[in-house]
Amino acid sequence: MKRVAIFPGSFDPFTNGHFDIVNKGLKLFDEVVIAIGHNTNKQRYFPVEDMIAKIGEAFNDNEHIKIVAYSELTVSLARKHNAKFLLRGLRNTTDFEYENSIAQVTKYLDNDLESVFLITSPQYAAINSTIIREVHRYGGKVDDLLPYKL
Repeated sequence: MKRVAIFPGSFDPFTNGHFDIVNKGLKLFDEVVIAIGHNTNKQRYFPVEDMIAKIGEAFNDNEHIKIVAYSELTVSLARKHNAKFLLRGLRNTTDFEYENSIAQVTKYLDNDLESVFLITSPQYAAINSTIIREVHRYGGKVDDLLPYKL
């Protein structure tokens, strides 16, 4: 049976830290579905369509990677893709607290869906999408923080 993991997030933008987690995930799973979700609490800075194209470029259209946009419960998306795992990256203890809460609710919604946490490599731990958006918004250089060129 194929081991499929969903890697959900807003990915606004998709950073080197995200890229790192997906590459680590590819060592564990046959397929990783990068799922760009609609967060009702956030206004996007980079269009979803652009992120899908840029992420595809970053992975050179790797056949073990799928990139989708979705606007539903992540557990519903996982069922559609026959995924039994949610892949999540952790940079610090704050991330763990947040992700642990999500994992508990996920388990409540679908007992067969396992959350798998991977630690971001140290060189990417300080990178987050919010900071990258702010730097980019005011004309700062962000190319070294992303696995593609804007």
